[in-house]
Amino acid sequence: MATLLPSPPRVGMVSLGCPKNLVDSERILTQLRADGYQMSPDYAGADVVLVNTCGFLDSAKEESLEAIGEAIAENGRVIVTGCMGKEAEAIRRRFPDVLAITGAHEYEQVVEAVHAAAPAAISPYVDLIPDAGLKLTPRHYSYLKISEGCNHRCSFCIIPSLRGDLVSRRPDAILREAEKLVAAGTRELLVISQDTSAYGIDIRNQPRRWKDREVRPHMTDLARELGQIAPWVRLHYVYPYPHVDQVIPLMAEGLVLPYLDIPFQHAAPAVLRRMKRPANDAKVLGRIRGWREVCPDIAIRSTFVVGFPGETEADFQYLLDWLDEAQLDRVGAFRFEPVAGASANDLPDPVPEEVKEERYARIMAKTAAISAAKLGAKVGRTLEVIVDAVDAASGGATARSQADAPEIDGEVQLRDAGHLAPGDIVRAAIEDADEHDLYGVPVAA
Repeated sequence: MATLLPSPPRVGMVSLGCPKNLVDSERILTQLRADGYQMSPDYAGADVVLVNTCGFLDSAKEESLEAIGEAIAENGRVIVTGCMGKEAEAIRRRFPDVLAITGAHEYEQVVEAVHAAAPAAISPYVDLIPDAGLKLTPRHYSYLKISEGCNHRCSFCIIPSLRGDLVSRRPDAILREAEKLVAAGTRELLVISQDTSAYGIDIRNQPRRWKDREVRPHMTDLARELGQIAPWVRLHYVYPYPHVDQVIPLMAEGLVLPYLDIPFQHAAPAVLRRMKRPANDAKVLGRIRGWREVCPDIAIRSTFVVGFPGETEADFQYLLDWLDEAQLDRVGAFRFEPVAGASANDLPDPVPEEVKEERYARIMAKTAAISAAKLGAKVGRTLEVIVDAVDAASGGATARSQADAPEIDGEVQLRDAGHLAPGDIVRAAIEDADEHDLYGVPVAA
């Protein structure tokens, strides 16, 4: 007699916010898949919907609330998790029918809430998951979270109140996860945390055995080991501490991509002090010059806040002049936005909205011109690129250079590339450029 397999419950997921949230979503879905659940790509087919929220800014909170409302309207059975879990009362006032609310990285509580809402019967015939877990990114790149929380107390940020102080993962656990991801097809590891350069300071005296050696919980040691596991390793969310200098030779050697994502936020010392950020901009410029001497191809991306309370026209002009000297490769900018719970909200001299808009336009024009010049200098060179997508009909492909992180930086548009596949790492001759992207053709190895 044939075995009648149970029909497993299906879970839908809406994941908002930063890559750290995306990693949380992947972990939750991996555990649920191991517990016998299937994933639903739409509201209609889901027995329960998870909404992983972002609470970094008020605009992000509103987006999260809209997503919760949409999920309730389309499905009705909704569990909320993520950064807005700290504001459970506000969520319940607006959406009293939400089944459960949990906070950021509270994986067990989320899974328990799903079990209660839609119990699953595990079947040994069908409940198999990939060894690397379930992913929400393409097969060829993966986010690798190395720590939770943050020890900084920047006046505009509420992350420590949402996610707590720094808690670093064991280096052997990180390296084991990296090996599994690469074995499952990952070609590019994107290392993320709230402060990657602070990795390990809470467990600095706890080296772990890995293979035939001990590995310290330290940014440099971890980067070196990861560089021996994955073809590409990209470092995100790094503060310009002096010990970051030790990572630059690894980039020059090719173990780690020559790329640093450093959230400078501003350059004017007075603004940085009000932000409660390191305020020695001259040392930072000197450090950038030193990095480029060791690794001339290093790409530096950053983000800046304009219109911070008390920012004068002189402060903003200082930032523009600093950018002229720093010549950063990729820049994003944000207008200052108060967020409930941030101490910056109480600072005097708020900047009028029309002034924020005018300064935002000026910084974007400045950084676009710098980007266009730096990309233009790459025309005629041959660069290593990773393929993200291939259009068989046109024979073109979308790729990224080592200076481009997925979804936030530019792209390399390739012609005559129909023979390639996502995840291929190839050489490309660069033929043209604009403010954001490069254009080229693959060349033989």
